[in-house]
Amino acid sequence: MNHTPIDNARIDRAPIDNAPTGSTTSPEPRAWWKEAVIYQIYPRSFADSNGDGIGDLPGITAHLPYLAKLGVDVLWLSPVYQSPNDDNGYDISDYRAIMKEFGTMADFDEMLETAHGLGLKIVMDLVVNHTSDEHTWFLESRKSRENPFRDYYIWKDPKDGKAPNNWQSSFSGSAWEFDEATGMYYLHCFSKKQPDLNWENPKVRNEVFDMMTWWCEKGIDGFRMDVISMISKDPAFPDGEVTDGLYGDMSPYVCNGPHVHEYLQEMRSRVLSRYDLLTVGEAAGVTIDEAKKYANLDGTELNMVFHFEHVNAGETADTVLGKWGYEKPSMPRLRSILNKWQLELEGQAWGSLYWDNHDQPRAVSRFGDDSPQWRVRSAKMLATCLHLMKGTPYIYQGEELGMTNLHFTSPQQFRDIEEINAWKQYVVDNQIIDPDTMLKCFSAVARDNSRTPMQWDASTCAGFTTGTPWIPVNENYTEINAEAALADPDSIFYYYQKLIRLRHENPIIVYGRFVPLLEDSNTIYAYERRLEDSRLLVACNWTPQTRECRIFDSIPETGTELISNVASHEKGVLQPYEARAVLLP
Repeated sequence: MNHTPIDNARIDRAPIDNAPTGSTTSPEPRAWWKEAVIYQIYPRSFADSNGDGIGDLPGITAHLPYLAKLGVDVLWLSPVYQSPNDDNGYDISDYRAIMKEFGTMADFDEMLETAHGLGLKIVMDLVVNHTSDEHTWFLESRKSRENPFRDYYIWKDPKDGKAPNNWQSSFSGSAWEFDEATGMYYLHCFSKKQPDLNWENPKVRNEVFDMMTWWCEKGIDGFRMDVISMISKDPAFPDGEVTDGLYGDMSPYVCNGPHVHEYLQEMRSRVLSRYDLLTVGEAAGVTIDEAKKYANLDGTELNMVFHFEHVNAGETADTVLGKWGYEKPSMPRLRSILNKWQLELEGQAWGSLYWDNHDQPRAVSRFGDDSPQWRVRSAKMLATCLHLMKGTPYIYQGEELGMTNLHFTSPQQFRDIEEINAWKQYVVDNQIIDPDTMLKCFSAVARDNSRTPMQWDASTCAGFTTGTPWIPVNENYTEINAEAALADPDSIFYYYQKLIRLRHENPIIVYGRFVPLLEDSNTIYAYERRLEDSRLLVACNWTPQTRECRIFDSIPETGTELISNVASHEKGVLQPYEARAVLLP
């Protein structure tokens, strides 16, 4: 399929400067990655250039002008390395080769050069907690106990004829796989085809740092580090607490382990400090205190981390459903979590801002209102609420269009190994959760919701491919697509474009101190940003009803409305899903 960019018109945007200037009383030093907006691309689902139903690098290159038009600064690519695709590229068999379905290294180089020519930076997904079991290191490691690569991975003898402990993998089932050839078990915190690397082995660290340097020399602009908080394990490997009657919880023993900060400081010293990079760590199990270490303002480790408290706010206390809880998180609970992170990181660490990504359901479906009546206004409200907070914002592909969850009706729709394994464990094998409840859970929170193809236009398969897409296209693509959004000046796309431009133009949005407002409200999320003598008031109605809100009642004539998702305001109230931001000098 020969893609042409949706909009080849002249793009009015200034690439973010690597050495920002200007005065601010913020305690943090200025940096380009603080002022940037990042857009995540899930390559498999972004744009297919050859009709095989799988997105690829030439497809990304063809649509770079669209992303430049949106105004983002950085593109984070989910893994494009060679992989057998047990976990859609997060199982890497060769870190220095491109996945065949995605193209060639020449295609990557062309994409990188084109992106840089448009002022767009490229951040790679660094997956080094584990490799594929088809990686050369592991193929050697499993040959014998004496193999030089044996200690590249975590091998343990059986315990009483069974696995070394009771840990459950993140993808269901045991976290240990028995290997007949050597009579030992290897650890896999995810799929059994994703054996965990042994970071205690300095040879492993050397291999990783050499590979990172290779990509930096190629000219990439940073790394998003997959489950980086899991690279150091508790050396005792104790049993975990059993909650579902099947396996034990491994998370206290694999997250934020005893040497994780030591390893990241070594990474900083040997690789990251030599380049001007954006670094963000996916930090499973991270607490605020840990985040202050990972993303400290001294710059000894990473620029920022992703935490999961807010996206897990809908989890249920039900010991069976747990992470699959399908109830929509309440705004007051979300607010308490987000405000806590805003306040406690102030002056100590930099934060990241996101509603969704490839591991999360669609933002407007999970946190907002994806009904035809309110989808557009609700999506704009969510964007306003997040993008005007302190931290670096992330946009997941299609979020700028208001793409929605798929809403599963059959297990035949599943493509994600996490869903497939959970269905087998909880529905088929053990009958712990009934099929209708599991489908309801998946429709709310499953990862495949965000992995459906990017909706480019109203043609067959949403303009994603001329072939059969690897995962079903959401049926609402004829109404929700990029072509329609670009033709509508009041679309979600142009609203995001304005939010991004405002961040670039107003230091208070980047560096201003965060001050919570109306914390006793069950319906209005409001806050203030302060920088020098300026104030920015932000208020968002999270409901489909008109609600009282008086923080804008006494705005002086010198106040400037920066953005709102309604055409006119009513004094003393916010209309359904209304969002408004006013700058006071």
